[in-house]
Amino acid sequence: MSQSNSKLLNTTGILKNKDACVVIVRTEWNAAIVDELEKGCKKKLTESGVKKIKIITVPGAFEISFAIKKYWEINKNSKKTPDAFIALGCVLRGDTPHFDYVCKAVTDGIVQLNLLLPVPSIFGVLTVDNQQQADERIGGKHGHKGEEAAVTALKMVALLKSFK
Repeated sequence: MSQSNSKLLNTTGILKNKDACVVIVRTEWNAAIVDELEKGCKKKLTESGVKKIKIITVPGAFEISFAIKKYWEINKNSKKTPDAFIALGCVLRGDTPHFDYVCKAVTDGIVQLNLLLPVPSIFGVLTVDNQQQADERIGGKHGHKGEEAAVTALKMVALLKSFK
């Protein structure tokens, strides 16, 4: 990431929280791009003191919402209770309407999770037309969307704690 892009991340409101638990749900599909999203996400979480980072891998973006919901149901009253979920994936436009269906489904799924669960689900899924647009969002001219997802999660965790 260039110096100018790193300065674009507004980290105001982030509290160091070594006790936070963040679950990243990432896709296998478009692994090279998602690997970079995950790397940036974990970097920001670690820099902020988060020690409990769990990675769950699902086949594609369509399966993200299911994995988040099931993980919550199984772990909501355990030591693995997450303070936030981060969804990471990349959907590249192809020649069929499949792109539109997957993008709508994953977006709607994350919205539903935010309304259903008592912890935030952060949308870190790239929905891009081509590889160049993806590259621009993993450290290129549009910043690093993995890092931005982590910052958003940390801000939401801090916001929730401020309500108590």
